[in-house]
Amino acid sequence: MLKMYVVQAKRDNTQPCFPCSGTGAQSCRFCTGSGNVTVALGGGENEVSRCINCDGAGSLTCTTCQGSGIQPRYLDRREFKDDD
Repeated sequence: MLKMYVVQAKRDNTQPCFPCSGTGAQSCRFCTGSGNVTVALGGGENEVSRCINCDGAGSLTCTTCQGSGIQPRYLDRREFKDDD
């Protein structure tokens, strides 16, 4: 009979965060990183104003790593044992 024992051994893996490439910040999707947005007023007129999503910074703190640049991952190890 083959039994499976699950060992809850968690190991830290400090790989760089994939979404922000380890920088801790992501480009603002609203202004595409420029910090400004262009609003069409009509009649061919445009107005450029500061992005309200990132407050003109052009980037936001990465939500995956919370700005650390390192994404901790936890791996479960599974061990198989034969009782014979």
